[in-house]
Amino acid sequence: MSRYNYIAKTLQGKSRSGILEAEDEHELARILRKEGSILIKASSEEEKHKKKFLITVPFLDRVSLTEKIMFARNLRVMIAAGVALPRTLRILADQTKNKKFRKTILKIREEIIKGKAFSEDLGKYPNIFSELFVSMVKVGEETGTLEEVLKVLTQQMEKEHEIKSRIKGAMIYPAVIIFAMVCIGVLMLIIVIPKLSAVFSELGVDLPLTTKIVIAIGTFLSKFWFLLPIGILVFLFLLRVILKTKTGKLVFDTFVLKIPVISSIVKKTNSAHTVRTLSSLIAAGVPIVRSLEIVSGTLGNVHYRKAMSEAAERVKKGAKLAEILKRYENIYPTLVIQMIEVGEETGKTSDVLEKLAEFFEEEVANATKNLSAVIEPVLMLIVGAVVGFFAISMIQPIYSMVGTL
Repeated sequence: MSRYNYIAKTLQGKSRSGILEAEDEHELARILRKEGSILIKASSEEEKHKKKFLITVPFLDRVSLTEKIMFARNLRVMIAAGVALPRTLRILADQTKNKKFRKTILKIREEIIKGKAFSEDLGKYPNIFSELFVSMVKVGEETGTLEEVLKVLTQQMEKEHEIKSRIKGAMIYPAVIIFAMVCIGVLMLIIVIPKLSAVFSELGVDLPLTTKIVIAIGTFLSKFWFLLPIGILVFLFLLRVILKTKTGKLVFDTFVLKIPVISSIVKKTNSAHTVRTLSSLIAAGVPIVRSLEIVSGTLGNVHYRKAMSEAAERVKKGAKLAEILKRYENIYPTLVIQMIEVGEETGKTSDVLEKLAEFFEEEVANATKNLSAVIEPVLMLIVGAVVGFFAISMIQPIYSMVGTL
């Protein structure tokens, strides 16, 4: 038998709460029903005690894009099959392995049973369901096309996931090389350099400046090596804090758009995301101004957010989107502006944007395929320069010593 804290409603509509012993929630509900009440919420005291000792890590507990894609896809299938929404959400909650997501789905289910709108409940969890997700579901509810809207939304998230996966995949190779280079360099500084420093000290060799710098770094790291991981963590923390400030984010986003190879991928990725999201929203029936506002909120780069935000304001006053984007030819390719202009003239903006999104997604795929080939020689040059610096710094005193013999 477990003790349950419960909240129930009487047949007259009054709320009541208390503690009762029961085998499970079903038996608790039966007991309350006999007493003329309906169970609303229940939690066992055992679960309450467990929660006190439960440590959650936000990074590990987050809901991934893949889980949201599966949720939207399965939700659409069950709605199309005529399954009631509360039952659908119960099934989807049982399917997910993410505890946070499961809890959220069950909370949404409880609110729907009480008569709340689905989109309204989704909006209470902005860390899980984006504004795009909520707005499209709301349109689907209002127009009775939730099944079709969920199809468009699923396709949108799948494309977003595909682009992110390609970019991450392209960055794995350079990241591994840089990590290996740093680790080898640190090991050399900690293990090899102090031994060579001792040899030079015994021989009384006059050391050049570069050698003195390398030996000073190696000696410091060999004594205080434990400060290195702490320093890296502090650096990453400060970097994250700086990037959360307006000035820091602006400087970083501007810098990214200036890097030769990376800037091209950033522009193509943001262009693809802009036109794909805008196409999905317009296809779902979201008004153009509201669509632009939502797109602005989904973009990561400050310059793209500013462009969409201004576009929303000016379209509201009667301006055409293509005309507004001509002011942002430095971040949006001319093709985007021209195709949007064609879409506005023909009245088929959504279709044109969808085709345009496919084109830029293909461009991103090709760019990320070639990224490793472009970065590889640059990395080799960097590795060569670092190895050369270490070699010259250590060999130069030996040559000097040989020359004096």
